[in-house]
Amino acid sequence: MSSVELNKTVPDFEGPATGDQLVRLADFRGKNVVIYFYPKDNTPGCTTEGQDFRDRMQAFAELDTEIFGVSRDGLKAHENFRTKHEFPFHLISDKDEELCKLFDVIKLKKLYGKEYLGIDRSTFLIDANGVLRNEWRGVRVKGHADEVLEAVKAL
Repeated sequence: MSSVELNKTVPDFEGPATGDQLVRLADFRGKNVVIYFYPKDNTPGCTTEGQDFRDRMQAFAELDTEIFGVSRDGLKAHENFRTKHEFPFHLISDKDEELCKLFDVIKLKKLYGKEYLGIDRSTFLIDANGVLRNEWRGVRVKGHADEVLEAVKAL
């Protein structure tokens, strides 16, 4: 599977999500979809990012936009994370990294001098026709949800 490209149709994908769901991109035709990839549940930046999307959920909903968070954490961790922070959107578990590969978000990272492969915080905006309209890679959390909301308004 090759990775996604701007202004091209995103290949249909599916993944297990919170709420005992199987999320399929095809099921959201007619709506905009924001997919944000984050490194790990219950870490400071990832928590703030989720809360920022949560706090703007009404505005996204008014623009007919669904939001999904994705990380390699399992569904149990996702359920706990979602409940703890009252996220109104679902989190997709990507343990096999299928979505990570499709969106090309696995990067070599460094922590305490050790190199490892991890998720590069990234967000993708797919329009109602399934076309990738915006991508943000190497995201800085502060102000990011507002930037994504502005991009949805501009569609």
